[in-house]
Amino acid sequence: MTASVTDTALLEQLKTVVDPNTGKDFVSTRQLKNLKIDGSSVSFEVELRYPAKSQIDALRAALIAAARRVPGVTNVSAEVGVKIVAHTVQRGLKVLPNVKNIIAVSSGKGGVGKSTVAVNLALALAAEGATVGMLDADIYGPSQPTMLGIDEKPESVDGNSLEPLVGHGIQASSIGFLIDADQPMVWRGPMVTQALQQLLTQTNWKDLDYLVVDMPPGTGDIALTLAQQVPVTGAVIVTTPQEIALIDARKGFKMFEKVGVPVVGLVENMAIHVCSKCGHAEHIFGTGGAQKMAADFGVEVLGSLPLDMRIREQADSGRPTVVAEPDSDIAATYRAIARKVALRIAEKAKDMSLKMPTIKVQNT
Repeated sequence: MTASVTDTALLEQLKTVVDPNTGKDFVSTRQLKNLKIDGSSVSFEVELRYPAKSQIDALRAALIAAARRVPGVTNVSAEVGVKIVAHTVQRGLKVLPNVKNIIAVSSGKGGVGKSTVAVNLALALAAEGATVGMLDADIYGPSQPTMLGIDEKPESVDGNSLEPLVGHGIQASSIGFLIDADQPMVWRGPMVTQALQQLLTQTNWKDLDYLVVDMPPGTGDIALTLAQQVPVTGAVIVTTPQEIALIDARKGFKMFEKVGVPVVGLVENMAIHVCSKCGHAEHIFGTGGAQKMAADFGVEVLGSLPLDMRIREQADSGRPTVVAEPDSDIAATYRAIARKVALRIAEKAKDMSLKMPTIKVQNT
């Protein structure tokens, strides 16, 4: 006689499968949906709240194996999907209609590899299954056109807005698309801020899960104004282990804190150099700096990246590491960072502003 399958027995087994990114099971977190039992056949769905395309097959296999351990279960149908929603931004600002979440990638100073991290983060989010855009907010030194391998000019269908250009599947907007590469931007702060607002709001973004903003370096007027006016879901701060970089990274953290933007974590760039000739590993810029800053501010080190010539060469050639060497250890680190960023954003409160009705008061 075949044992009858119960919800209790099935849920207990499914609880043994833990999300590798959260350390929690899918039953307790209410991500298990539409559980059905029909005799010896079982079906269910699991809904992830962040992109994790590279892990879905393994998760699905683990869930099916767990369900099969229940006595009486012979057939299992399981689907693992992803649902990314908009999350809250700074008080007084509204989420953009076609952009669910904005991630600001910032650094307290130039020269720490912020733009390279930003483009690889965007590409890693896309590789994990998200729809991603890139806003190049570094007006004085736009580098994303080069890194994304885009040398076209954007089109305007209605004469008022721009169509985003696409590089490696990433929608992108940059002042670099509109000027010659050798043309200097001799604009004062208010003009730069206005130009960036136009690039953000007058680009016809196509239903983005995430818009990565490559912020200008530093914490001056332009960066501060952007942090106040752009509806940012979360910020990532890029630093090196060097004390000089960390001093400025701390200022960047304080800037976001001042305007109510949560910092989801730090990325430590140029953490170690391994000689390509002899294999000797050396911490050129020191060690432990990002970890100490993270402990001081109560945030996470999302990942550490090496000082590696390939990263520079690939970005300069218009094929950043995540697309140039998708199976490399460095690309895997970028994808792990991307999943952590998306997960920290998913843990925030959902934004309900677009679902709330507009109340109008009229004199009658």
